[in-house]
Amino acid sequence: QVQLVESGGGAVQAGGSLRLSCAASGRTFSNYVMGWYRQAPEKEREVVSITYSGGRTYYRDSVKGRFTASRDNSKNTVDLQMNSLKPEDTAVYYCAAARTTRWPPERSDFESWGQGTQVTVSS
Repeated sequence: QVQLVESGGGAVQAGGSLRLSCAASGRTFSNYVMGWYRQAPEKEREVVSITYSGGRTYYRDSVKGRFTASRDNSKNTVDLQMNSLKPEDTAVYYCAAARTTRWPPERSDFESWGQGTQVTVSS
């Protein structure tokens, strides 16, 4: 399966920005739908976005207009630009790869997961 490594997490004040990156290796990156998930303490893991190989992206309502996911198939990377961050965005963020999925995705659609990167937003 494809191997995924996230980076770019950190601590920021409300209203600030962070850019997360996910680097993929192994099987052909362009064959996968790439997802961003997050999990806050004592909360279920929830989808943030999914991006298809051609660039079409879906977002959960709470991040629309603030987050932008993008992918570069030539570099085997997917990024998540997060603006206007809120304390409720605090979570561990994961990138994930699925051979096929639809919106809204099921967690079980994703066969590969990164290790996660912590995002902390203070008020």
